[in-house]
Amino acid sequence: MTPPRPGGVPGRPGAADLPPPTQTAELARLAVELLTASGRTVAVAESLTGGLVTGALTSIAGASVVLRGGVIAYATDLKAALLGVPADLLARQGPVDPDVAKAMADGVRRLLGATYGLATTGVAGPGPADGKPQGTVFVAVAGLSETCDDGLGRVAGDRQHVRDATVRRALSLLVRALREDNS
Repeated sequence: MTPPRPGGVPGRPGAADLPPPTQTAELARLAVELLTASGRTVAVAESLTGGLVTGALTSIAGASVVLRGGVIAYATDLKAALLGVPADLLARQGPVDPDVAKAMADGVRRLLGATYGLATTGVAGPGPADGKPQGTVFVAVAGLSETCDDGLGRVAGDRQHVRDATVRRALSLLVRALREDNS
């Protein structure tokens, strides 16, 4: 089995794509550049990251051209009420689930009229929540062709590390989607 990379899961494809913490600003810059060059936009739905993804994007000059806005849906009921996540999905799976992340991404994309929707949901800790252990994280992007998630699922570390790693994972997934759609 492949050893885990920071923020990755042993043996899971994609773990090697996770950049080190120093690259958050670089990923945000690259996302803004790719969006600008393609004339596309993004909207962000955040739960455990509480605005950190949107903050990383807005720290880049020119983001106002491509960032439609963000929704912090920290409470489970807001995921349904604001983002249109199906209530039966939330009741069945709980708020920390890859399908919930996908529904959040699609919902924020539609709500804010963006080309892409990007979403984060998970358990930063300390300790478990909603039956999921600390570090369970899902990110998703809804774009031109399909809605996908990064398939990793777990991040080791304390609360701040989990949140920071989730921001990098979300931005990495957005950059990957933009590159695929632009190729």
